Amino acid sequence: MVAPGRMEPVSAPLPEIPEDHVVVRVVGCGVCHTDLGFFYDGVRTRHPLPLTLGHEISGFVLDGRGLGAALKGQAVIVPAVIPCGTCALCKAGLGTVCPKQVFPGNDVDGGFASHVVVPARGLCVVPECLDDELGLGVSGVTLRELAVIADAVSTPYQAARRAGVQRGDVAVVVGCGGVGGYAVQIARAMGAHVVAIDVKPEKLEAAAKQGADAVFSAATPDLKKVVRAHARAQGWRDTAWKIFETSGSPRGQATAFDLLGPAATLMVVGFTREPVELRFSNLMAFDATARGSWGCLPEYYPEVLQLVLDGKVDVSSWTETRELDQLPQVFESLHSGGAHARRVVLVPSESL
Repeated sequence: MVAPGRMEPVSAPLPEIPEDHVVVRVVGCGVCHTDLGFFYDGVRTRHPLPLTLGHEISGFVLDGRGLGAALKGQAVIVPAVIPCGTCALCKAGLGTVCPKQVFPGNDVDGGFASHVVVPARGLCVVPECLDDELGLGVSGVTLRELAVIADAVSTPYQAARRAGVQRGDVAVVVGCGGVGGYAVQIARAMGAHVVAIDVKPEKLEAAAKQGADAVFSAATPDLKKVVRAHARAQGWRDTAWKIFETSGSPRGQATAFDLLGPAATLMVVGFTREPVELRFSNLMAFDATARGSWGCLPEYYPEVLQLVLDGKVDVSSWTETRELDQLPQVFESLHSGGAHARRVVLVPSESL
């Protein structure tokens, strides 16, 4: 990305590997709406342009220095948010707000490339993976498909973990796109009854296939009453709901907030630059909690990976691969609202 709305292909030698870093040969990099925000919507990257975007990365470690030396040859997933691990916030368990964190495709060059240089700390090793084509675990997932763990899967996992989702809970997911679809699967894997809400029928259909117990259009009149009545009819609890806002839209955020009830927990995962008008006193009146969740701590990644390998979260059915040189067309299709039920993972061509 050389300027907002303008990209160019670039060939360059691999840079020097800093201490405690690795160079990863990229086998897959997922396309996220955050990338589109940087490219089309004027969201600023922290590193000045030009910058290679892409933060959902999987690949093989070619070489490393310091901490990275021991990872040579390993298959890895690169966390989208890599804390430093040494500052006061990291030591307090608040690594997601580490001031020295590295966000590939934002702080440093990212994964829409043949190779990427990233910190060694926090990389998630994929055990016994010697070939990208080799099916792994019960699910038979490939390394390139595992790239989406780095954001689309791990981000809602951290949110669900923070919300304390347990068996028998009611989890309500507002916005059933890439992140929301995995939020449905994760909440289901944790034993919750899952309600999915979206404005688009095709996304609700996908959510049902991903394990939602019930789906509702966001345009349903008296939506909260309808969902609560459904929960009661099913014998589910109608208090202490765990609500996940994953649409990243003003309408979605307003809908999620309106669903608050007694002792509910609202996790804000989606991002929008637009303001939203809310009746903030609902938090007090319902003794409810609203919390944001940014990315996912690297220490949770092995848990997420295991869910996928065990077949409890399906990524293969919800990803599609394209050659890296198709990136401009993929961006334009997603930006214009093209139908993509699956997360697009870009794969470097053999010539790179």
